[in-house]
Amino acid sequence: MAHIALFHSVLGLRPVERLAAERLRRAGHQVVTPDLFGGETATTVDQGFALLDRVGWAAVTDRARQALRNLPDETVLAGVSMGTGVVTDLWPERTATAGVLLLHAPAEVPASVRPGTPVQLHAAAPDAFVPPDSVAALHRASREREVALEVFRYPGAGHFYTDAQLDDHDPAAAELTWRRVLDFLESGAASGGTVP
Repeated sequence: MAHIALFHSVLGLRPVERLAAERLRRAGHQVVTPDLFGGETATTVDQGFALLDRVGWAAVTDRARQALRNLPDETVLAGVSMGTGVVTDLWPERTATAGVLLLHAPAEVPASVRPGTPVQLHAAAPDAFVPPDSVAALHRASREREVALEVFRYPGAGHFYTDAQLDDHDPAAAELTWRRVLDFLESGAASGGTVP
């Protein structure tokens, strides 16, 4: 069983994160889904960025830290699109994390990362939010810092392919993603071990 903090996208905390959390809970994991926008949501990426500007990145990351305050140090950090940016900011402070899940966007690997930390990236291909150079940088940093990285790309899917409420939705890619996430949690991140 893993403890997981799932940080939402720039669209705010929506059914996609709540449904993902329920699926993970049914598998025996404990999941929190912090509302980093204070209850506000958006229906387009542009509206989401406007909302982010209004809320402010400092408030977003402060709310994320507050949500983690009483959770175990080993809590898995998971982010959906913008949420991977939250992971980037909090990961250096949470080096005991049992694993990192990156959905729809990469994150930066901190210099302080614990060697062997399991990390998964799931992203559409191609995806303007996940350019090849950012994935290459993630691979390089993972090799240099001995991170156990797995990258899964989903050809032809849209950026938010796991979100059934959006046009980007790709049911087959979404189902495969969540199966791989559950395998990841069972094989390594739930116990603090490394993914083979």
